Amino acid sequence: MLLATALAGSTLTAAVPVVAQPSVSTLTKSVQGVSDPAGHGDTATWVVSYANGAPGAATITDTIGTGQTYLPGSLQVPPGWTGTEGNPISATNPGVRNGGRALSSLLTPPVQASATPTGGDGFTPILHRTPDGRLQAWNVYHHVAAAFPKLVCTDLTTSAPCTGGPWPKPLNTTPGPFGTGNTGDIASPLEPQYVRDPANPARVYYSAATATSIGVGCLDLAAPGNCGYWPLMTRAGQTTDLGGLVQIGGNLYGVATSGYVVCWTMATQSACANQPYAPIVPFTNSNGWYLGALTVAAGKLFASSSPFGGGVPVLGCFDPGTTGVCGGWPAPKPIGPSGNYTYNAYTAYSTTGAETGACSSTTGAQNVTTCYAVDGSSLPAPTSAAGLEGGVIVFNPELIRTGDRVRSYLGVWRGPYLGAAVCHDWSTGTSCAGLPPRITHPNVNGGDTRDYGYAYDAPTGCLIGLGDAGVLFSMDPDTGASPCVRSGASVSLTPSQFYCDGKPHAVSYTKARLTGVTPANVNFGASTVSVTDQNGNPVATPGFAPDGTVDLSGASATTLTVTASLVLNNASDFGGGNQPSLVVEFTGDAPQMCFRTTISADCPVTSIANTAGGTDATGTLTSNTVTRQVAPGAACMPNVVVNKEICASHTPAHCKAGGAGPWVKEAPVGVLGLLFATAYWRVTVTNNGPIPIADAYVVDEVEPSCQTGPFALQPGESKQVHCSTYALLSLFPMTNKAKAKYTPPNAARTYTDWSSAKACSLLCVLN
Repeated sequence: MLLATALAGSTLTAAVPVVAQPSVSTLTKSVQGVSDPAGHGDTATWVVSYANGAPGAATITDTIGTGQTYLPGSLQVPPGWTGTEGNPISATNPGVRNGGRALSSLLTPPVQASATPTGGDGFTPILHRTPDGRLQAWNVYHHVAAAFPKLVCTDLTTSAPCTGGPWPKPLNTTPGPFGTGNTGDIASPLEPQYVRDPANPARVYYSAATATSIGVGCLDLAAPGNCGYWPLMTRAGQTTDLGGLVQIGGNLYGVATSGYVVCWTMATQSACANQPYAPIVPFTNSNGWYLGALTVAAGKLFASSSPFGGGVPVLGCFDPGTTGVCGGWPAPKPIGPSGNYTYNAYTAYSTTGAETGACSSTTGAQNVTTCYAVDGSSLPAPTSAAGLEGGVIVFNPELIRTGDRVRSYLGVWRGPYLGAAVCHDWSTGTSCAGLPPRITHPNVNGGDTRDYGYAYDAPTGCLIGLGDAGVLFSMDPDTGASPCVRSGASVSLTPSQFYCDGKPHAVSYTKARLTGVTPANVNFGASTVSVTDQNGNPVATPGFAPDGTVDLSGASATTLTVTASLVLNNASDFGGGNQPSLVVEFTGDAPQMCFRTTISADCPVTSIANTAGGTDATGTLTSNTVTRQVAPGAACMPNVVVNKEICASHTPAHCKAGGAGPWVKEAPVGVLGLLFATAYWRVTVTNNGPIPIADAYVVDEVEPSCQTGPFALQPGESKQVHCSTYALLSLFPMTNKAKAKYTPPNAARTYTDWSSAKACSLLCVLN
């Protein structure tokens, strides 16, 4: 299917006037790609334009008529619609707005604590938004054996398990939908670290271990299901687990318990050349799991490691450019006293937000945080983490970057804490202003959260946390409050995607608006709205109006992405069945649904027709009917032949219709006499072709009585025409000839070859 080309480049066509919305809806049907008449085997592109007359749910259906076959995969529907292939094909939209020229996304409600759905010992949440804007939190129970289920999905819009349960699900190496029960073949690591595919953020890569290997596993959160596994090292000896995954360039890197560095290329989904690379840290093992973590700074990989059996925890550095240890790192560097251990490694930043090195906060009787620059020199430790009490365990932070301000939020527990967050502001080199040094969560499970980590949701501006208690919760990164009383959504709108006929369409952005939201419940002064083009560049907007709308009429881009981050005065708009949304609208032609069919090669098919139908808030819909005649190809043309004969009998009764004849091509002398005689002719017209003809005629230029028609002939059928000529015979023979004319379906008038018979005279004998 061709997309409309009117929006080429980075700007839209000039604004079009806003047309008053009709009170009824209409469907308009057209066809492209075939002439009239079309040919057998041609592909027809059907276009249904839907002009909506009232907001609400809508369904368009289209039954594939006789003489054509739907081309699988050809259905194209506008954004916000769901297409279903089959016969009939259909497209549905649960909430058509602005005449169908709009996209919406649900505003995420303030996330309450959700203790039950996460079940077991989950780790850092993985956030995913569904096409309708529902925010999901996925998590994998860490350090769980291969067979056991370990993957959970929670719908944060409802604080309930996602559809598709029961949860948890097992992880498997074979791509496809998630299974159930103890049927997995992938074990989860002690400290999972995930990488989102830049080309498809719904695809998540994670470090995985099977019975025989360690490597890269894949989750497709949109499908949802497993999307593969790629082994990178044999699981044997000191290689038993893989400590997380990080991305550098187009490659993913991990570190095995044996200290070896593994590498996998996303674009080719294959192992990097010559990997695994030499160890950068000593053997680490906590009941078979990697005890440490990874981070990236200035394009270098840093790995912390807690040596097996105790000893001094260390930090190693790997240079992907040389596939060896970094310059200034001939050996791993100590990050704490002997006996301490670590669960983390995190990036250090300058006050301007530049990556300067890596840190690790180790746990023991005395907690110690140590940082090194990329060149191996020492860096000052962040004061926020350096002051932690002994026995407190620290996990990898979530980073929030706002302009030049860079903040890290580390999850901690044990020691004096049932669960807390520690925020360090790298921009100031101090604890984050406006937040307590230890951000506890007394409103969540009585404060018993045992924080592992957080995921930042940019549209809402909230952190979603999870810990050893299996409790999902939200936290305001500026105040530390739980729940985070904010909301948000993001909508990307590309008007050209609403058309599929390949023709130019004039469009113009109009506005974004909040629906289902009471303006008094939103602090618009503290809320923000950002609008970016297809390249991520900001587009100037006036911000929120008091009624919650945003004027987009001055925007000009192929794609607009509108992100609303709302600070709420209260959460009363959420719940009770109300689902507030962010809607982005444009004006232009009616949106379109397209699909393709192949015209049957069967010769009896002489025409095709198509009519669309549907329902919406205005009632039942029926489109105009579009018909195309089908002209036969060479294999389907009628094959008509004519045979002209003369009767050779002396008995006239034998020469009439049904007479025995004999019938010959040349009547001998004596049959017709010497002077006056009657010649009896028989013309046989036969249809040897695969299709019938309806208008055949016999043409005889000598004997008018032989001409007849029109008459029909089915395939294989013959028609005989009897006629006669009474004439004065000369010495020369008399030859008569006939042919047939007919019109094949949807084709030009056609004539057969002539066929002749001869009445012989005395001259025939002399000759």
